[in-house]
Amino acid sequence: MADLKVSEQKAVSKNSREREKGRSISSLSRLFSFFKPYKINLMVAASILVVTAGISLTFPIAIRRVVDGFYVGSPQLLDYYFSAAVGLASLLAIGTALRFYLVTRLGERVVTDIRVALFNKVISMSPGFFERLLTGEILSRITTDTTLILSVVSSSVSLALRNMLLLTGGLIFMFLTSVKLSLLVLLLVPVMIIPILAMGRRLRRLSRENQNKIADSSGIASEMLLAASTIQAYNYTKWARRSFNNISEDSFKVAKKRIQVRSFMTALIIFVVFVGIVVVLWIGARDVKAGIISPGYLVQFIIYSGFVAGAVAALSEVFGELQRAAGAAERIAEILNSEDPIQEPENPETLNLFAERAIVFEHVIFCYPTRPAEIVLNDLSFNLESGKTLALVGPSGAGKSSIFLALLRFYEFSDGIIKVKGKSIRDFRLSDLRDQFSLVPQEPAIFANSVLENIRFGRPEASDQEVEIAAKKAAAHDFIEKLPQGYQTFVGEKGVLLSVGQKQRIAIARAFLREAPILLLDEATASLDAESENAIQQALEELSQSRTVIVIAHRLATVKRADLILVLNQGQIVSRGTHEELLTQGGLYSRLAKLQFLGN
Repeated sequence: MADLKVSEQKAVSKNSREREKGRSISSLSRLFSFFKPYKINLMVAASILVVTAGISLTFPIAIRRVVDGFYVGSPQLLDYYFSAAVGLASLLAIGTALRFYLVTRLGERVVTDIRVALFNKVISMSPGFFERLLTGEILSRITTDTTLILSVVSSSVSLALRNMLLLTGGLIFMFLTSVKLSLLVLLLVPVMIIPILAMGRRLRRLSRENQNKIADSSGIASEMLLAASTIQAYNYTKWARRSFNNISEDSFKVAKKRIQVRSFMTALIIFVVFVGIVVVLWIGARDVKAGIISPGYLVQFIIYSGFVAGAVAALSEVFGELQRAAGAAERIAEILNSEDPIQEPENPETLNLFAERAIVFEHVIFCYPTRPAEIVLNDLSFNLESGKTLALVGPSGAGKSSIFLALLRFYEFSDGIIKVKGKSIRDFRLSDLRDQFSLVPQEPAIFANSVLENIRFGRPEASDQEVEIAAKKAAAHDFIEKLPQGYQTFVGEKGVLLSVGQKQRIAIARAFLREAPILLLDEATASLDAESENAIQQALEELSQSRTVIVIAHRLATVKRADLILVLNQGQIVSRGTHEELLTQGGLYSRLAKLQFLGN
């Protein structure tokens, strides 16, 4: 168990190191395409942002007039100034609220589009893609990383633009108010900018590392929760908790370093800003005393310098948020820019539905992408005529399931040619190719939905009556009727409320409903009791009369009804023939028959 924990941690560390490259804020530009459909919203929000910033910049002028005219101006003029200030405040409040609504709504809309795009990309990727990324890590990118993007779009970008306008406008009005005092303030800028640039790269690296650690913990949590019953059965709970706690603590340590860097940067900037304000106030007060400027101008300058200082401080905060979001954007873009190893043909062919040979393998060599040196199918050749049944027999690891994976183009084969209906499978659209198959895998996928919808998964447009007919063919109708709500019974996540045999029969009913011309059965009856197996075998015989069937066989009844049996060993066909022919030949099939078929 300890070894397993170490191997998990090594795998996680390796994943983290592979993603450890530094990124810049320019990574956010990869998501600009998601804003294009909402140009009008952007322009309106930007216009309101400029107006509200302009209103904010007029306040100090009004305050200067009030201060300078307090003793020499008429009461009516003061009333006018205060009334104008109230009017400006009203416009500022309305404009700010409208900007918040538009920007926040835009953020929610864009992030929703990003999440949908991520899911649409991932759900269509071939299985080879998921050998590189854990499911939990992908979910982390769809949820946690997009939440960071939402924070940036909804608040940080708007805040950054507003403060950039206040910074620019504040500097201009500061120079118009007092060149001398403005030059003194500008001396502070390098003192604030240098630490931001110096610590920015470290902050960016820590932010991305923090996101990677969160993704790693999500991956481990997802994997262990899906295997919770196995973990409990082996009393692995304590080690599972320790493993998750270790990676969570690693994430916390990285987050703590990031917080320390940002805290130090914030403290330094605040200290410099406020010391600078005190110095400027001291010099400005002396100039007022000497009659160089009026008290109103000093107040106006102080307010503008406050705008500039506040804008710089806010921009430093936003800069930190943008650093985190840049790492998230890079991780999102990594998925969106991923290329599926299985490519669609440029000029797809149409299927020949009346081809005499349904499936042809010619000298096929197949290896998994993560194990290129290990040949799984070696120079494999066979023909299967339409309407016939082929049984695949062999020890575990012989390559039986790999034939299905290559046939469905879940993985690309290295050499040779595979034909369906007379043409190479590489010449068909993937959707057209897979429309020809109904697949019942060894471990059927059951979704957290009703029994009805789980069967209807085979053909979403099927009616309730068609679903029921398919269930009867799969010998599933009787047990479904006995469930609390019948076909409307909720089966739980991964069908946890069903037995293994019930799950298998639902998967078989799904394949019946699909009505594809080629049926692929991967040990489809292995988990059924004798009575249900007999019923299924009768239905399969009826289905096989008009369809081509390839079945991975572990039962005598399955191999006996096959028109052709291929005996596989180490990725090669060692013998072929009918059940009786192979028994008389002896060899591997005869030994497997005694151990598996005749024993059953």
